[in-house]
Amino acid sequence: MVVSLMGFACFAGPAVAWGPDAHRLVAALAERDLAVVPRAEIKRLLALEPGATLDSISNEADDTRTAITAPWHYVNLPRDANCRYAPARDCVGGQCVVGAIEAQTQVLASSAGDAERLLALKYLVHLIADVHQPLHAAFGDDRGGNRYQLQAFGIGTNLHALWDGGLIENWPGGLKALRVEVATRRLSPVASIPAEWAAESCRIVSTPDFYPVDRSIGSEYAKRWRRTVVDRLVLAGQRLAAILNASLDPKR
Repeated sequence: MVVSLMGFACFAGPAVAWGPDAHRLVAALAERDLAVVPRAEIKRLLALEPGATLDSISNEADDTRTAITAPWHYVNLPRDANCRYAPARDCVGGQCVVGAIEAQTQVLASSAGDAERLLALKYLVHLIADVHQPLHAAFGDDRGGNRYQLQAFGIGTNLHALWDGGLIENWPGGLKALRVEVATRRLSPVASIPAEWAAESCRIVSTPDFYPVDRSIGSEYAKRWRRTVVDRLVLAGQRLAAILNASLDPKR
């Protein structure tokens, strides 16, 4: 496995979401599954910003985050909750990734103005990817792995940062190889609502070997979790497409 130390170094600080490459991959996967009517409506909304594409807007929610919107990117679940999401406990006032996806889906499907619906589209493209990053639906006591310090191929980082970008930055064969893997894999996205997607992520984080006990990451850890990374990206793309299709085509 060829490792880019610079790739890990750039993720050594506080991490906030899947890295930009992952968000663009999810947007591309969703675009291929868009139905005719939703595709046309998305094209019309994107035309409000000439040159904009699903790819180009996929990271705007990170680029423009504020104190108000920052909680929209994750949800914290208690460790003793068995990954059961409870809105009144985990998403007060809708201020979590599950509540934000639900709210922005309603806006996109509504008769709101085009500018507001375009903003909702931007959030959905980004946040649906976020909730599929396992540590974005994890435990508040370690800030979704941000406080779990470790060594990854000789570089100091944390578990959240590793999952946000480190594993992708150091993918065998590079980003091109990852694109091929996600493009050729399709899954049956059984869970259809954001709360269930968050529960899936939480269950992954709860797997006994997810947190490396020795706090040292090598090629074996990366190999162990490679399929999970691919599956979460693929599911995010398929489910994003499903939400956009259902929101923008009243006949679906």
